[in-house]
Amino acid sequence: MTMQSAAVRRRRAVAAAGAVSAGLLVLSACDKPTPMSTVTVGSDSVSSEALCYNDGDTLKAADVAKCQKDEDVKSIKVGQDETVRIGVDQEIAEEGWTVLMNGRAISDSSESTYRTVPGSVFFNEQYGAQGDSTVVSVKAGGDKDITGLWSFKLEKDY
Repeated sequence: MTMQSAAVRRRRAVAAAGAVSAGLLVLSACDKPTPMSTVTVGSDSVSSEALCYNDGDTLKAADVAKCQKDEDVKSIKVGQDETVRIGVDQEIAEEGWTVLMNGRAISDSSESTYRTVPGSVFFNEQYGAQGDSTVVSVKAGGDKDITGLWSFKLEKDY
């Protein structure tokens, strides 16, 4: 083996180690993804990470209010006679979660990973619905200790 080939191998090894180190550094700078929530109607589904989430810690009221105003949410069409299935990751279920419609609770807190709601509820004026769409949110935590918020727009399909 010549000195030149040993030097080339050493440089390659150093370069490879540097590339691996740089990759690990980039990965460590990434934010951890939030737990997911999913809305399913028939065979269609939309999933989303949280609009607001602080790794399971209580959110500030001002942050929750700001997130509830976010209109950049995924949408799904709902027929009046269809069943809407709302699912959450186990991590959310363990904290307890509530379904909100236009900011108002329409369910009790649950520790299950999914709930079903008749599609007609989301467009019923009795529950505060107006127009051809409504915003449905999943709120993790209790009344005072909200730890996450996921929102979806349900659009009338009838």
